[in-house]
Amino acid sequence: MNRLHSQHDVIARADLVRAVRGLGYEVIPFAKTEQAVRDHVPTDVPLTVTASPAKGQDATIDLAVALAGHGYAVSPHLSAQQVRDHQHLAGLVGRCRDAGITGVFVVGGDRTATTTAFADALALLRAVHELDHGFTDIGIGGHPEGHPDVSEQVLMQALADKAPLATHITTQIVFDPRAILAWIHRVRAYDVNLPVHVGLPGAVHRQKLLRVAGGLGLGESAKFLKKQQTLLRRFFLPGGYRPDALLSGLAPHLGEADDAVAGFHVFTFNDLAPTEAWRRRLLSDLT
Repeated sequence: MNRLHSQHDVIARADLVRAVRGLGYEVIPFAKTEQAVRDHVPTDVPLTVTASPAKGQDATIDLAVALAGHGYAVSPHLSAQQVRDHQHLAGLVGRCRDAGITGVFVVGGDRTATTTAFADALALLRAVHELDHGFTDIGIGGHPEGHPDVSEQVLMQALADKAPLATHITTQIVFDPRAILAWIHRVRAYDVNLPVHVGLPGAVHRQKLLRVAGGLGLGESAKFLKKQQTLLRRFFLPGGYRPDALLSGLAPHLGEADDAVAGFHVFTFNDLAPTEAWRRRLLSDLT
């Protein structure tokens, strides 16, 4: 029994090492983000660039194209509330294709002053697939702990509708391994079998979080944190937040057929130096 238990631990540890090596960082398109990424993030770390209503959709693509030019694998967010129309979308997708960008993450987004032809993420996904887009990895969002304004049934049906047009799901931030595993089982009941990348916060210092959230204005991350007060309080623990406990809780379920936790997606809030230092320390401890 001890030998079997040890073998299981070795396999779980190896799965966790692979997951930590393959986790991606989400960054926000601020003026200094490009240089911060180059200073602190190795080019083998996949990146996503969020679509901030305060900056606009074009700023997301600008940064994604710039980072791709530095050798990063980048997936920009496309927001249904920020892409104006099919012509605007075609231009954005064309810029990605020309830059060799093969990943994208499609979201509904929060309403802005932009007039858009797309009612939601599903409409935008359908429009993307009408184009010669070149994307081989298309992500959609999941809400394991719910959404303040939308029922779970509506969220699940929307996920089921979008799933045939996507290749993976990336969740919003969660803190409880049990919550994400229970949510994945509910998702499977809707016949959605896409791999799930679990969203978690990086090694975020509370002062930096306040500055970034303020800079986002009415951006999705800031609004999400304001609505999820329990989540927000987690960041104000002494010394900030570390995601080690969540990773450890999910490690035994990485790659399992029933759970299909494919990996992790780190919301860095642009706190890149401590997040990358945390990742390297974790890898060192695991190996």
